This record gives sequence, structure tokens and C-alpha cells, in this order.
Amino acid sequence: MIEMIVDSVRVNLISPSRVVVLKERDGPRYLAIVIGQGEADAIAVKLQDHEVPRPLTHDLLKQLIESVQGSVERVVVTDLVDTTFFATIVLDMNGSRCELDSRPSDAIALAVRANAPILVEPSVLNEAGFEPDVSGEESGDGEPVAEEKLEVFREFINQLDLDDLEKS
Repeated sequence: MIEMIVDSVRVNLISPSRVVVLKERDGPRYLAIVIGQGEADAIAVKLQDHEVPRPLTHDLLKQLIESVQGSVERVVVTDLVDTTFFATIVLDMNGSRCELDSRPSDAIALAVRANAPILVEPSVLNEAGFEPDVSGEESGDGEPVAEEKLEVFREFINQLDLDDLEKS
């Protein structure tokens, strides 16, 4: 498993989607996952330490887990099928391990609240991860990157709101 940190939450102004960008903790790769507006807001609110007057859904979920003597051990982005990511929330429930199927957006929103590690299966990061390259279109080993792999990222990057960079 590869540990990731939340790099940013981005807004796509062309379509109504949001993107959470994860960065490899000890490496150069990133993983971009399209998420819903509510989950994007939930992640951003916590990352910015913004106080909300009432608990959000993920705050409530964390409170519920803790009220039954549980804790969030970690969340894992486990799979990528077509363009859909899958995740698991791993809980310690009073000494017993419990795994819950989850959308990555919900798992990440919970992880940032619980200060739990965010992990990604190596196969997922190998398939969908990317390394930004400011000098040209080469992979980390100096080899050219296949054009079809780059096109997805070009489309994604061309739709980002770059004015939002300074806010994250």
C-alpha cells in the first residue's frame, strides 16, 4: 500500500465536478479522483479548519464510530474499474477489525477528520497516478509517456480552475 496525502480539492468550472488530488507521501506521483460537491466541501472545510455550526455527515459518522469505542484505522483506495474508483474504510471496533465498502470521497472526508492514513493500492496508483513534468512529456525514468495516457490528463488539466491554486 502507498500512503497519500490530500494535496488539494479543485473545482472544474466547465462541468459541475470537483476533484480531490492526492499526492504520494514519499514520492512524486499524484492521483486525481472526481468527487461530488458535498464531499469536496466536506474535505475542504476540514482541511481549512473552518468551523461549521452543525456537524456535517462525515463529522457525524466519526462521532458515531467513536461512541461505540471504535476508531478509523485507515482508508484505502482499493480499485479502479473503468473510470470508477473504489475504497474501503478500515475500522478498529473495540479490538475487532471491520472493513466497510465506501466511495473514495466519503472515505477521504472521514480520514481527514479522524487523522487516519489514506492509502492506495499500488495497482491503482500505477494505472491512474501521474507525475507532473514541467520540462516535457517524459515519465520518471526518462522514457516518453504514451500519448493515450497523457490525453486524459490534458483534458482534466484544461478544465481546472487555475485561479483557485493560491487558495489551496
